[in-house]
Amino acid sequence: MSAPKRYTITAALPYTNGPIHIGHLAGVYVPADIYARYLRLTGNDVAYISGSDEHGAAIPMRAKKEGVSPQVIIDKYHGIIKKSFEDFGISFDNYSRTSAKIHHETASEFFTKMYNDGEFIEEVSAQLYDAEANQFLADRFVVGTCPKCGFEESYGDQCENCGTSHNATDLINPKSAITGNVPSVKETKHWFLPLDKHEAFLREWILEGHKKDWKPNVYGQVKSWVEDGLRPRAVTRDLDWGIPVPLKDAEGKVLYVWFDAPIGYISSTKEWAAREGKNWEDYWKKDDTKLVHFIGKDNIVFHCIIFPSMLKAHGDYILPDNVPANEFLNLEGNKLSTSKNWAVWLHEYLEEFPDQQDVLRYTLTANAPESKDNDFTWKDFQAKNNNELVAIFGNFINRVVVLTNKYYEGIIPAPNDFTEVDEDVLAAVKEFPNIIGKSIERYRFREASQELMNLARLGNKYLADEEPWKVIKVDAERVQTIMYVALQISAALAVVSKPFLPFTSDKLKGILNIDDKLSWNDITEKEILLPAAHQINKAELLFSKIEDKTIDAQIEKLEATKIANEQENKVVEPQKETIEFDDFTKLDIRIGTILEAEKVAKTKKLLKLKVDVGIDTRTIVSGIAESFKPEDIIGQQVSVLVNLAPRKIRGVESQGMILMTDTPDGKLAFVEPTKEVKNGQQVS
Repeated sequence: MSAPKRYTITAALPYTNGPIHIGHLAGVYVPADIYARYLRLTGNDVAYISGSDEHGAAIPMRAKKEGVSPQVIIDKYHGIIKKSFEDFGISFDNYSRTSAKIHHETASEFFTKMYNDGEFIEEVSAQLYDAEANQFLADRFVVGTCPKCGFEESYGDQCENCGTSHNATDLINPKSAITGNVPSVKETKHWFLPLDKHEAFLREWILEGHKKDWKPNVYGQVKSWVEDGLRPRAVTRDLDWGIPVPLKDAEGKVLYVWFDAPIGYISSTKEWAAREGKNWEDYWKKDDTKLVHFIGKDNIVFHCIIFPSMLKAHGDYILPDNVPANEFLNLEGNKLSTSKNWAVWLHEYLEEFPDQQDVLRYTLTANAPESKDNDFTWKDFQAKNNNELVAIFGNFINRVVVLTNKYYEGIIPAPNDFTEVDEDVLAAVKEFPNIIGKSIERYRFREASQELMNLARLGNKYLADEEPWKVIKVDAERVQTIMYVALQISAALAVVSKPFLPFTSDKLKGILNIDDKLSWNDITEKEILLPAAHQINKAELLFSKIEDKTIDAQIEKLEATKIANEQENKVVEPQKETIEFDDFTKLDIRIGTILEAEKVAKTKKLLKLKVDVGIDTRTIVSGIAESFKPEDIIGQQVSVLVNLAPRKIRGVESQGMILMTDTPDGKLAFVEPTKEVKNGQQVS
């Protein structure tokens, strides 16, 4: 690794208004964790920092809906999120929260210094106001049509459809998210960060300094923002939830969450440094520290323009070296949505797939949305596990360990003369740490994960080609060398898999009876990773095959969510035109029993029924074939409109209508009596 050797790695602070889902993991936390683990393995000084963002407008909104205080909401979800990260193996050096005292103090001090240095402008401006709620409508408290893309459910601070950041007053047809009212406009005083003042610095620092090393999606979005012309950005809000603005004439105002939240990285670092006996300023103010922000694409503007402008204006902080933002991850072809429950929630995954954290980590890395939006499917998750982790990685390790125990009682044999193939394989193993490391350092984690799998493939091919299970019958000395080489590959896998598959790495080290003293660089620099006469342990499966029924259950769970959303969003048909009572009395509805049922040829929806309606037995054509099998409804009692004029449907004369209703799952149900009654009885 080249200098600098000190790294501050930040992962976006998640809002504590809901749990973590796979989109958060793929976009931010898994790639950041791979990077942090790799840097530690290569001997660097790393502070991997995050925490819960507890001051967003979404939090008091959630609290209002649930009828509790915002503190109840943040305590609940902070606990869920923190435990989920721990159980999933996200190796934060510190995970804090913005409600902590140290954060309130740090953010207040940051604001005060900038205020005293004249870095803000004070303006009285028009803001949207809900008179019924007696509240200004900042951020998520207002929805309307995005002025850029026309999305009709844009928030007041950002459009989730196109990612554009804007002010609430920019929305077309705004409505209060609290009452649904059309807001009025009312004047209020706020403090603004004049981004236009920092435009020259941003142009030089980003557009000239990072054109080649920042990801195209990040650079392109920042370039568009800068060239569109930067304008002052509010750093305060009219809210009763957040960090109070530390000024005498700012009663009822709090720091805007996008001023407060990134300072959370600094306060979390302070918390960690105090606990570990370190100097936090080394990680934020020394030029030989490399600062890297891991975020999703919807946060690019804040981490590449607003926060750097704040750091620059403050005067004594380093600037981010890189902001490797990912695109979005979709789920089964649809956009992830917290409000619609269209997600795979991390805490639920950990309950339903115990001890399979690394399967999800690998799937999300191998399919990471690094340059474009990508899709997570449960079938792909199953394939990544069964066809790669089980069939390649796990299969190689299992064969090596089983054979070593079978032939040598788990003691690594001394090698004999190496063939050219052996030497080539051992030389190739030494190259993998550099190959994988270079991909990680360029933030190409998907590429790096496939190089890890290529090392396992190398081991599988070596065993398949050398066939020790056959050679043992004719040349036992040769097998000693084959197994010795295979065990060196296994040891290398135990080390280089750590950033990607930390639980697997630890388990493999236990099987091979090695500890964490074996480092990343040892693979390249040491001649021997596992010496002859070293005792390994018995074989354990690193991965287990995931069966179809397990995946089908997850797909059915999502299907139920989709149906529930469709039902919730279903538009209730308006009332039909008014009829007279005499019109109603003309309807003759009777109870009947289905005697026969068959599908109407060349149709998907139609069944031809014979129904005994008491007064006679008649033919009725009904569009219920997608909800019922013909054989299942013989003997079913139904309600029939018997005096409906006959009409021909697909050549069959239908002499009435079966009354049906919709069920919550989108199917049809019969309107039937609660107990069996005589055919022909009238329904009144």
